[in-house]
Amino acid sequence: MVLDVLIEIGDVHPVSVDFWELLAEAARQMMLDRSRRWCEWRGWEVRHGTVRATLSLVGAEEGRRRTAFAADGRLRPMWDIGNRTAGGERELNIARLWVEYAQELGPGETADVRLAPLSPEQWRHLKCGDVITMYEARPVAGTATVIEVLPPRA
Repeated sequence: MVLDVLIEIGDVHPVSVDFWELLAEAARQMMLDRSRRWCEWRGWEVRHGTVRATLSLVGAEEGRRRTAFAADGRLRPMWDIGNRTAGGERELNIARLWVEYAQELGPGETADVRLAPLSPEQWRHLKCGDVITMYEARPVAGTATVIEVLPPRA
């Protein structure tokens, strides 16, 4: 219970990477895997910044996904965020995905998500209102509208 209260405090107030690392270790020792991953995620956000978006997955009849995925940061889809290669081709960027306030997200569903880019510097141009496209393969898996972009705090 105390761990949950400390996590809530960290989610509301700016805290350090050390704070999140201590909570992650406490969660690990208590074998609270999802809480550990959340604390590690939040520490990553302090170091690298945060991109939040509202994601709408395509329905099962339109896309390849037929089942829901775990919403705890393990999925690493590709994203079209507007970047191009030197030759002008579309460049897809990878980011882990955490669904806020849900255990899973399935075809046709919409939720607010947090993105942890593999190369955060390539995402710095995004701003609120930008629409980005999620791919797991072809065809499109979903579209997201950016609702918040926060810079690193560490």
